[in-house]
Amino acid sequence: MQKKGTVTIGIVGAGYACQLHGNGYRRVSGVDIRLKTICDTDAARGKAELERFGFEQYEPNFNAMIADPEIDVVDICTPPFLHPGMFIKAIQAGKHVICEKPLSGYFGMPDDVAPIGDTVSREKMYKKVMAEMDEIKKAVDASDRLFMYAENYVYCPTIQKAAQVIRGKKSKILFMRGEESLKGSSSAVAGQWARTGGGPLARVGCHPLSGVLWLKRQEAAARGETIGIQNVTCATAVATRVLTDDEKRHIAARPEDVEDVATMTITFTDGTMALVIAGDVCLGGTVNYVNVYANDATLVCNITPPGAMRSYMLDENGLDNVVLGEMLPMKIGWQDVFVVDEILRGYTDEFQDFAECVLTGRKPQSDFSLAYDTTKLLYAAYWSAAEGKRIDL
Repeated sequence: MQKKGTVTIGIVGAGYACQLHGNGYRRVSGVDIRLKTICDTDAARGKAELERFGFEQYEPNFNAMIADPEIDVVDICTPPFLHPGMFIKAIQAGKHVICEKPLSGYFGMPDDVAPIGDTVSREKMYKKVMAEMDEIKKAVDASDRLFMYAENYVYCPTIQKAAQVIRGKKSKILFMRGEESLKGSSSAVAGQWARTGGGPLARVGCHPLSGVLWLKRQEAAARGETIGIQNVTCATAVATRVLTDDEKRHIAARPEDVEDVATMTITFTDGTMALVIAGDVCLGGTVNYVNVYANDATLVCNITPPGAMRSYMLDENGLDNVVLGEMLPMKIGWQDVFVVDEILRGYTDEFQDFAECVLTGRKPQSDFSLAYDTTKLLYAAYWSAAEGKRIDL
């Protein structure tokens, strides 16, 4: 395919998200992707990603990176507590911005008593986060630069196919159920609210939440309707408290002041509903899906495990560099194998969309309004869970 032009990228944050994005950029076609700068305060980690993906240079200073006139796009892959400040600086520097999920969160104020997940009211968290989101919105509205929300669920082939069906049939979605659950995070700070902005609801539940919100938008556009969010209810728990240390040996979740399981229910202004489930108590690998129940269709959108391949092996000889799945302790026995993971989880089409948007100026499928509504609903859900009441929006 003939190249359309060059998009020059600077990534800040050399952790796991950087690897996902780097692999996504490798699969972009028709656009010349130039990975110029990797920025991280940890030189060893930054230089490791430079070698892995072929960045031209390592830069430890974020302000220096965004001052580079050659960089078109700043891709923010840092922990969420750094997102708002970096985003505003980058977009005001005239850069297009890609930002990992969630866009913002509550990570503590100077007068808070630690641990904040146990002491700070969720109403205070909600109001603080929304004030911050409104400041980000002002920066977006004042700029002619693009904001691209790195929500891979939107670009998963199963979700995209569901949207195609909904648009074609003009289906009325009556109920959706989405989930992301696993056995816990590999991050040592995942159990601390001050570092993650919540538990699995914020950390991974943001994915199916964005997925159901985006599908509802496809329905509204196809039917010429305006559909908003009416209210949210939520329940959270620390289910692993009932386990002894020995009983917890297979589960990686170590919540300090966050939940380890959550369910949230959304009611839309047309009277339809969606259920989002997120947990750190699921063995057997990562579970990702969105199920859609419409007036004329049922759409089961499996993401992981994809169901395309299973394997059975009695040993792991020769498999040191072979990835079969995520969050699995071994490769023996029957396994649900992740095939073309970058494609089935949406990363390939996500970065294809973003690259083309930068060249053409068109709006990305995963945009600021989706990031805004996702963040708003997450903290409204936490408020609901803490006070045991419905939060009307």
